[in-house]
Amino acid sequence: MAKGSAKIKVYVDRRRFGKFVTIVEGIDKDAEPKQVAKKLKSKLACGGTYKDGKIELQGNHKIRMKKILESIGFPSDQIEVE
Repeated sequence: MAKGSAKIKVYVDRRRFGKFVTIVEGIDKDAEPKQVAKKLKSKLACGGTYKDGKIELQGNHKIRMKKILESIGFPSDQIEVE
């Protein structure tokens, strides 16, 4: 997987009925975002999808996300968690 030099932004959004969704955006097409989404869903034991250039994961996983993205191979200086 080629890890690009773009900033990866991680934030939590609140959806219908008060459900939380963790959104990861800024992953390049070269990094195979569908495969990254699959790995994140597996490591976090949650559902999710990749659409509109964003990975959407069910639940609030903001705390663990930076460490998991680093273990996949993304540099820590590119990951921004809000």
